[in-house]
Amino acid sequence: MWSTFLGVMPSGLVLICTILAFVVPLGTYFINQLLHKNGDPPWKQPNETDRQQSKSPEAKP
Repeated sequence: MWSTFLGVMPSGLVLICTILAFVVPLGTYFINQLLHKNGDPPWKQPNETDRQQSKSPEAKP
C-alpha cells in the first residue's frame, strides 16, 4: 500500500513550493496588519463610533 501511495505523491520540491505558496502570502498579510495597527497615523485609525457602525447592520442606510 505504501508503494502505491508514494508513487502518487509529488516530489519534495513540489510539496515545499506548495507550502511556501500558502505560508508566504499569509505571513505577508499578518505582517501588514501588524504594521498598520502600530504604524498608521491617528487620522487613518478608525474611531470607536466607526467600529460600532461597521458592526451593526442597521446603521447602514
